[in-house]
Amino acid sequence: MMSPLDVEAAPPATMEAAVPAKPTFGRKWGPALLAIAVVVAINAALLGPTGSKIPALSERHEMARDLREARTQAVLDMDYDPEADLNRGRDSVSTLRDVRRSLSATTSATNTADSDAVMEYTRRRHRVLGDYTHVDVSDQFTAFGKWSVTVIYFAYWVFLMFPNWFLPIGRPGIALGGGLTMVVWRYILFVTGQGPVFDAERVIIMEPLFLLFGLMLTTIYLEKMERGGLFDKLRDSLDDPISWKRSAKIMAMSTIGSAAVMNDSVVLIFSGVVVDLCVRHKVANSLPYLLSLATTANIGSGLTMTGNPQNILIVSLAYDDIGWAEFASNMILPVIAASIINTAMMFIYYGSELFPGSSGIVENFGIMFAGKKTPEMLAKENAYYARQAAVKEAVAEETRDEPTGWSIWSKLQIIVVMVFLVFFALGFDVCVVSICAGALLMVMAAYKRQHYDPRPDNTEYDAEGNPLPIKKTYDMDGNEIEPEEEELVTESETTLTEVDYGLLMLFIGQFLLIGSFDDTGIPQAFFSVTMGGCADQMTSVPCVYWFVMIVTILSNVASNVPVVQMLAATFPYATPYDWMQVSFSATIAGNLTMLGSAANMIVAFQAAKVGDRTFTSERHAPFGIPSCLACLYAGTFLLTMVHFSPECSERLGEC
Repeated sequence: MMSPLDVEAAPPATMEAAVPAKPTFGRKWGPALLAIAVVVAINAALLGPTGSKIPALSERHEMARDLREARTQAVLDMDYDPEADLNRGRDSVSTLRDVRRSLSATTSATNTADSDAVMEYTRRRHRVLGDYTHVDVSDQFTAFGKWSVTVIYFAYWVFLMFPNWFLPIGRPGIALGGGLTMVVWRYILFVTGQGPVFDAERVIIMEPLFLLFGLMLTTIYLEKMERGGLFDKLRDSLDDPISWKRSAKIMAMSTIGSAAVMNDSVVLIFSGVVVDLCVRHKVANSLPYLLSLATTANIGSGLTMTGNPQNILIVSLAYDDIGWAEFASNMILPVIAASIINTAMMFIYYGSELFPGSSGIVENFGIMFAGKKTPEMLAKENAYYARQAAVKEAVAEETRDEPTGWSIWSKLQIIVVMVFLVFFALGFDVCVVSICAGALLMVMAAYKRQHYDPRPDNTEYDAEGNPLPIKKTYDMDGNEIEPEEEELVTESETTLTEVDYGLLMLFIGQFLLIGSFDDTGIPQAFFSVTMGGCADQMTSVPCVYWFVMIVTILSNVASNVPVVQMLAATFPYATPYDWMQVSFSATIAGNLTMLGSAANMIVAFQAAKVGDRTFTSERHAPFGIPSCLACLYAGTFLLTMVHFSPECSERLGEC
């Protein structure tokens, strides 16, 4: 009689046959091409092939346009004292979210009317807070200056998308080289009268860099402080012998974690974990699992205003106040729908990898909902539990004299993480909170190593395993020299060296490239030309479906954070509902291509660090394009049908 463990002992030929063959062009790119065709057909049906079906402006839209033009003119007519505005507007601001409250309060303190306070706030925000507002200098470029900058940008965009096509420099080196190239070229354009001065310092947004550094510091110490600690327990919770369950656990963790914290932090922490799980299970293709992490991190981050950098920027720059509960209530249905669609497409597109031995979609449903298992799944499950039993026995032998359960250090890690999340949710500056959490964990690790960890054993042994006596040293007079007490290795020599400074260089280079490209005005011109008659009714049906497509394209060409900056400058009086549509489309756009989201770049970079280079642009796009477009249009439809933010600006007087 065959025992269940005998399934594992299949001949090598069977295992080789399970390796999927290289997909055909239709299998690989067919869904993406079909999704693009459907999107084009939808917009052509709604707006007409030439835009002939775009509806005329309603009375509400015309009134809103008149109010916005009048308010803008009133703002421009006001006296401008940049130094005084700088002192009033920035010195009293402790965090970015206090900008609106601080500006209104300081203006009221000068005994101005409420309407003047609104105008003063708008004027100072768009003329003084240059770190987060696009300043239009496109009219200072010549045609040669504009197009030369554009060529440089797209050249490096291609290099970043396909880094393996050229010299083996890597994305951080390419991005930094592109940024420096742009700085030098912009200086040449300036001295030759072909373009304006390039304020490189202004386009480098420091908050994401501080946040990434703090998150990397926190992550490293959570992982390295203790073997079997919090990080290892969290990693073990994602493990499962069944491939589709492992992918589902990764997606659930990534979605919830990105909504609670931030998508960049989630992928930064778990990219290495996912690769480790793939290695542990000898997975031939880790791409489905890395895509599970990256795509759901982008989708889940759309739920809350703290889920990603562009959402934080939106609630900071929006003309009307947008609260946390208001933001989440608008996004919950689109995010749930997008999560379901992405999960279903993941299980269908990568069915052969996630459901080994299955005959197709029908059997996959039976596996998920009826508990069926193929022989290949049984073999993997039996092998997994056999390894688990062996590992537990070996660990029990090694740690027989050690205490079991949660150590004091694991409990302290949990306390630090919980306090970190509480301060994060309460709206404290995310950069300060993350850096403080990393610094606190660093102090704890140093104290633990100095007072609790065993000192390294430097005893030397002979060939038979007997300890050798310590070698004595003598001075010139023959006196024995007492050995000095060995100094402890510092954090600067160990853990701090594991911070991924190359990732910070990648972001700095991208900021320089994108900031210079935005200065040319070409992204804004593209937006204006493509929107046409929908520009003044961009979030009204049917224009909203074309609008979200344009935002998605721009987010992948110029990145989502600069697109939000550009829209804040182009439409300073956009309504809260307008911003909800921008937020959802700019967030989901991250799944279209590799460069659409910083989270994608982090996943690729972190996986490459541990030797996994399967997550590339050309492998991401065949799944990313159809998943992104399906989630985008389903979520946009739900958001147009059910939303709680007003479609008018209360502060401007449209309502």
